[in-house]
Amino acid sequence: MINRCIVFLTVILFLSGLNALTLSAQSDQGESLLPDPGVVSYTFRYQFQEDVPQTLDMLREMGFRNIEFSNLFGYSPEDMKQMLDERDLICTSYGVSYDALVNDTDEVARAARTLGAKYVRVAWISHEAPFDIEDARRAAADFNQAGERLKESGLFFAYHNHGYEFRPYEGGTLFDYLMDNTNPNYVHYELDTFWVAHPGHDPVELLKKYPDRFRLVHLKDLVHGAEHNYSGGAPREYDVPLGTGQIDFEAFLRAAQDSAIEYMYIEDETEDVVARVPKSREFIMGITN
Repeated sequence: MINRCIVFLTVILFLSGLNALTLSAQSDQGESLLPDPGVVSYTFRYQFQEDVPQTLDMLREMGFRNIEFSNLFGYSPEDMKQMLDERDLICTSYGVSYDALVNDTDEVARAARTLGAKYVRVAWISHEAPFDIEDARRAAADFNQAGERLKESGLFFAYHNHGYEFRPYEGGTLFDYLMDNTNPNYVHYELDTFWVAHPGHDPVELLKKYPDRFRLVHLKDLVHGAEHNYSGGAPREYDVPLGTGQIDFEAFLRAAQDSAIEYMYIEDETEDVVARVPKSREFIMGITN
């Protein structure tokens, strides 16, 4: 724990100077047409599990202000909101399980509102592999119902793709079926670039196909030469720093300017995130500013 704390403090001191330079450059160049990237709490899950306040401090020093939480790491929504407020941080999206969305919608809404989130997000549809049309039909019905209830509570629902939805179906994919059979007034989507590319699709083309349905984005790169499949799972080594893999983020962010996207979050599932994430953020900021 002591060694990890020393690493955290070293990173914070280094990033304080780096962040000051970044903010200065942004002010010289004017405001970006896209929102500054936030970060997914899962990216720093190991750090959060050890020390939540210290990890929040580190993320703020890295230049992040917006966090998408899918785990509160033992804290209540009220306590987490207080810690965010104390650091001028915000939570715009709150991730929950499929089961919680369907069976505990009111409590999910209460927690999301307490955190100050605008969106409630689900990233996995419960299913027995392979994901099939019956799973898609059930999910579409559940999403429509829960999405309507969340909207009545002043929130928006978003589903995060995870790769298995891109199995072919009737000239398109099961993901197309979800799009076609969910009410756009109640169901929005979070595009995960990695989990579009992993089953062999192009995130840029998907965003252009459904520019009004995607409201959130996970920015994550896929290594060159990755084997494509519909499993919804991938080796950790497939996850590489932004700009070093096969996804054309410059083209993607250009397309994002003509879409309904409100928030973007950097996600990294490896264990070297303290060193990697600042580089990924710098890469994205270099495109958007």
